[in-house]
Amino acid sequence: MGRLSTEKIIFIGASTGGTEATRELLLGLPADAPAVMITQHMPAGFTKSYAARLNGLCRIRVAEAVNGERMLPGHAYIAPGGHHLAVERSGANYIARVFDGEPVNRHKPSVEVLFDSAARVVGRNALGVMLTGMGADGAKAMRAMRDAGSWNVAQDEATCVVFGMPREAIAHGATHEVLALQQIAPRLLEWLRTHAGTATSRV
Repeated sequence: MGRLSTEKIIFIGASTGGTEATRELLLGLPADAPAVMITQHMPAGFTKSYAARLNGLCRIRVAEAVNGERMLPGHAYIAPGGHHLAVERSGANYIARVFDGEPVNRHKPSVEVLFDSAARVVGRNALGVMLTGMGADGAKAMRAMRDAGSWNVAQDEATCVVFGMPREAIAHGATHEVLALQQIAPRLLEWLRTHAGTATSRV
C-alpha cells in the first residue's frame, strides 16, 4: 500500500475564541504532523496576518490556503477570510479549493463546507476537531465525516470560550471523544501513532 493512500489530514473548525484555541492546538503538533486544514470564522483581511503570527510560533508551517495547492504534511492551511475552503482530490494528491460563494450557516468561510468536503473526499483518512465557537456551523458535516470513517474530537465545555459548536457536534453524534483543549494535540498524535497505515483512500 503506497504512502499516498494512507495520508491523513486533520480538519479544524472554530469560531468565537478559536484563534487562541487553534494556536494552542497547533503549538502541540510536531514538524512532521499531517497536513492541517482550518476554517476559523474571520473576516477578510485578518487571516493573512493571523497565519503569519502562527507561522512564527509553530513547528509546522502555517499560511493562508491557496486555491489548487497540494496539502503537504507539516503544513497548516487557513481558510482566507471571506472565502470558503474545501479539500479535493487531484490524482493521488489532496489539494485545496478556495472559492467565493454564498455564506453557509451565515458564515464565509464555513466549517460546514470544509467538513463536508472532508467527508466526501478524505473519509477514513480524516481527523476532525471542533473547537470553541458560537452556533452550529459544521455539526452536520462533522457527523457526515464520522459516518464516512473519520475520527473526531470536540473541545470540552470547561475550556471553551463558547461551547456552541462543540455542543452541537456532540448532539449530532459526530464525535468520538470530548477533550480539554490542552489534551487534543497529544490525543491526535497518539491516535495517529496507533493507526499509522491502517486507513485506505476511497478513490
